[in-house]
Amino acid sequence: MVTLPKLNDLGFFEIRLESIGGLGANLAGKMLAEAGVVGVGLNGVSFSSYGSEKKGSAVKAHIRFCDMDTRIRDTSPVERPHVVGVFHESLSKTVNVISGIYEDSTVLVNSTKTPDELKEKMKLRGGTIAVIDAIGISLEEKNRVNMAMLGALFRLCDFLDPDVMRGVIRKSLEKKYPLAVAPALRTFDRGYDEVKFQTYALPEGETMPDFVRFDTPVLGYETQSIGGVITNPGNSILKDLSISRAGMMPHFHEDKCIHCASCDNVCPDFCFVWDELPDKKGRPQMFLQGIDYQYCKGCLKCVQACPTEALTNEREEDGYADLNRMPHRFNLAINS
Repeated sequence: MVTLPKLNDLGFFEIRLESIGGLGANLAGKMLAEAGVVGVGLNGVSFSSYGSEKKGSAVKAHIRFCDMDTRIRDTSPVERPHVVGVFHESLSKTVNVISGIYEDSTVLVNSTKTPDELKEKMKLRGGTIAVIDAIGISLEEKNRVNMAMLGALFRLCDFLDPDVMRGVIRKSLEKKYPLAVAPALRTFDRGYDEVKFQTYALPEGETMPDFVRFDTPVLGYETQSIGGVITNPGNSILKDLSISRAGMMPHFHEDKCIHCASCDNVCPDFCFVWDELPDKKGRPQMFLQGIDYQYCKGCLKCVQACPTEALTNEREEDGYADLNRMPHRFNLAINS
């Protein structure tokens, strides 16, 4: 029987995973709970909350652990987590991923940044920041991001036994996907070994932000726009789909482009920007100018459709999209 390092008022050690659909956070939460319950004799539960079940939409997985004498009668979302696992760094642009953390909570982020850079980006006042390049590891091992994140989570939750998790991975995959077992184990082990973390003490005189429930509405009678207009509906020109990219994005090579529009024909989000210009004989023709990465969710259908390799599948680097974005020229768009 193991002893949990921290407990809340109800006797729970709580973990929340912040992710997008397609990165495997839901499965990771279930496997994490199984390793705690079956492997080390804890009482535990795992469940997820999400909107539309599609790749790229926001997902939260919730895990609770307690000793065997404590009954779990609470299946509400984890709002005050001791550990947060952020599967997609860009989520912090639109989601408060560190909502409800304590001053000694641990935040694990899938990123190539340093802990100092992430502390500033997420406006973390105190606690521990752990960093793992889960996307890079998964690409090298030809496996999934969730296995690398699980390895890092087991390193941070030292009351869990990593050998038990390796057994869970084998049991989950060996019957249907026997060839996936070895890459999954390598990815898990690399996540366990390569995670880096740093602890920041809360500055003297400062306190953590007051806790606000996640379901507190942003728009109310005092804060809504005049007339109750929703200024950012899901299909508006203000929509930013960049958080849906799972680590890969198309790069445009203008010198190879023949302007055939095969990419535009398969793009589901109208990312490609065109302009009418004269060709060599002076005739008007549509020429591809670039990609508006605000609307690109990284589906990479354009890369598959391109006949000349003018579009290539590349690992997304921080700042590349902003530097190389070709904005659409909407006549009615207003920069606010």
